[in-house]
Amino acid sequence: MSPPPAGAVRLAAPVALPCDPDCSVLRDAVIDVDAAGRLGYCGPRAGAPTSDAPVRELPGLLLPGLVNAHCHSPMTVLRGIGGDLPLLRWLYEVIWPAESRLDAADVHAGMLLGCVEMLRSGVTTSVEMYFFTDAVIDAVLAAGSRAVVTPGIIAAPGWDRLGTWEQMRDDVSARIDAGGLRSGPAERIELGYGPHAAYTLPEVALPSVAEHARARGALLHMHVAESAGEDLEQRARFGSVPAMLDQLGVLGGRVLAAHGVQLSTSDIALLARAGAAVAHCPGSNAKLAAGVAPVAKLRAAGVPVGLGTDGPASSDDLDLWPQARLAALLARLGSGDAAALTAADVLLMATRDGAAAIGRDDLGALEPGRWADVVHLDLDDPAFVGIDDDAQLISNLVWAGGSRLVRDVWVAGEPVLADGEPTRVDRTAAQAAARAVAARLRT
Repeated sequence: MSPPPAGAVRLAAPVALPCDPDCSVLRDAVIDVDAAGRLGYCGPRAGAPTSDAPVRELPGLLLPGLVNAHCHSPMTVLRGIGGDLPLLRWLYEVIWPAESRLDAADVHAGMLLGCVEMLRSGVTTSVEMYFFTDAVIDAVLAAGSRAVVTPGIIAAPGWDRLGTWEQMRDDVSARIDAGGLRSGPAERIELGYGPHAAYTLPEVALPSVAEHARARGALLHMHVAESAGEDLEQRARFGSVPAMLDQLGVLGGRVLAAHGVQLSTSDIALLARAGAAVAHCPGSNAKLAAGVAPVAKLRAAGVPVGLGTDGPASSDDLDLWPQARLAALLARLGSGDAAALTAADVLLMATRDGAAAIGRDDLGALEPGRWADVVHLDLDDPAFVGIDDDAQLISNLVWAGGSRLVRDVWVAGEPVLADGEPTRVDRTAAQAAARAVAARLRT
């Protein structure tokens, strides 16, 4: 038997949750990571192939890295401002004026802190819509996490300082044409398009951006039907925002609709037919009084639904675990069905389903060939009283556990969080840099 490739490792733990469609529980599990950072065997130790790779024995539980399907992580520097306003007043009166004062260095500081925060809660991939693209990418690579970067494309008042919507669109296209959709070590960066919303772009912009995205196989990621008051003009003309997108030829290809709160039965059917996905952000929608997305109906119709935090100025954190719990609670309250979303359902929404929603079959599960984005959680915690029972273990994890359990994180097999602290960047320095930006914005 030949020696293992350099960097190959076998992770072993009492429990692993591969996040397969059945949300099964593996006991006395091992996970093989190859030198390229991909997963090999994932299963019980008793059935593992012979390997000379070093074995790292870990207490606790292993599961795939979580996928934050919609966020604006650089807004960590804006956390806590305008916290009691509805969406449109929050944007126009507080957030957009504050964002007008940000430069690339500020965005880098905010994104870096966001990456650290997400890694500490087990989020390895985030779908980002923001500006100053190079700063966002540099921060992600510095932290060692992974992101689908969809630079914002907008034509709202004040945003012309960053160029026209055509220039914003063309910048994304030029980047993809020059370097491909994915780049960086272990393809940590994927590029897509982030048309902000139907109400912040001229009608002609939406099909144009969609055409650019489809031509390149890129994700189109936009806010869709987030609140009742944002897109009255569009709904008056077309009937609904999804109907507008359909009539303009925006749907088709890889489309991720963030929020999807104000959706009718026909809207849901339309999204399902088009193969579009939804990023559900229950915390942000609740805080901004935007409403509750019809998640159970979307899932029943076959629409892929992932979980997102939205930006940390509205949610107010980047921790996906509370979003999973809130998603289940709201679905149950809205339907009167205590099983509308189960613990297993929302765990998959945070992992496998989130990856599916963004068109990534190489993330979100512990399966051979996928990237070795792995999270190690502590089971020595009061949350767990039913470790030996599969259903109770998952229930305890989702309903009583959370980010405090996260101990170690690997992205493409590389340790990027060890014993709760990032390995590549100084957390204290990242916090200080973001706080300095926030302090300047208050003056």
